[in-house]
Amino acid sequence: MRKFLSVLIGAVLVMSPVVSARADGLEYDTSDPLFMVAQNDLLTETTLTYWDNVLRLGETLSYGINNRLTISANAHYQQDFNGTEDGFSSLDIGGVYRVGTAGGNSARIISDILFGLKVGGSSHVRTPYFADSTYYAGYRFGRQWTGVTLAATIKSSWIFDDVMGMAYIDFMPEAYFRIAQDWRMAANFMLRKATESAFDQEWIGGKIIRQYGRTQYAGHLDYEFESDELQVGLDVNILF
Repeated sequence: MRKFLSVLIGAVLVMSPVVSARADGLEYDTSDPLFMVAQNDLLTETTLTYWDNVLRLGETLSYGINNRLTISANAHYQQDFNGTEDGFSSLDIGGVYRVGTAGGNSARIISDILFGLKVGGSSHVRTPYFADSTYYAGYRFGRQWTGVTLAATIKSSWIFDDVMGMAYIDFMPEAYFRIAQDWRMAANFMLRKATESAFDQEWIGGKIIRQYGRTQYAGHLDYEFESDELQVGLDVNILF
């Protein structure tokens, strides 16, 4: 894992000279980790992911209430080709509130508060499988330049169950590169620490994105160290 992190940090440092200017014209760059849906805009995010003989289809709808508040809903369905882990996930209802804009401070740091609730769903698909409800809140911050966005999210989740209730803390840094007018690349890492150590996770991933107007297509590859799990996926974002 340390080797992968060293490569990731090195890539960020190598790319840093191309980010001397402030980012402009990013209103359609929906894969940017600091993207915010504008007032009255609707963003649909469709995801297709495959790992360990399981195919998962997800859909997220996000609506801009104003230029600081976005609300969203997410659900997904998965098909297990080698077992019985089929069904719909819990419904995820949440939002993002922008507390700090790039123009509001001398460092041009953007900051957001994340919050939400997951309820219901098949016990074969929920994460973790036994959770009837999960509440979460987080803080996201970073900076955008013309060529790159650097961001990180700290998120805490509270899982309610009479026997196996627990909590997670996730730390998720990401580097997002605008390598050409219509091409982007991203590298990300996720470290999860849980009060039950069996649920700890460490993910590293990469993504390549192609933009067509208000639509983005992204392919991604992710690896989890604790379970030695590899997953591949395709994302389609459409901004209305």
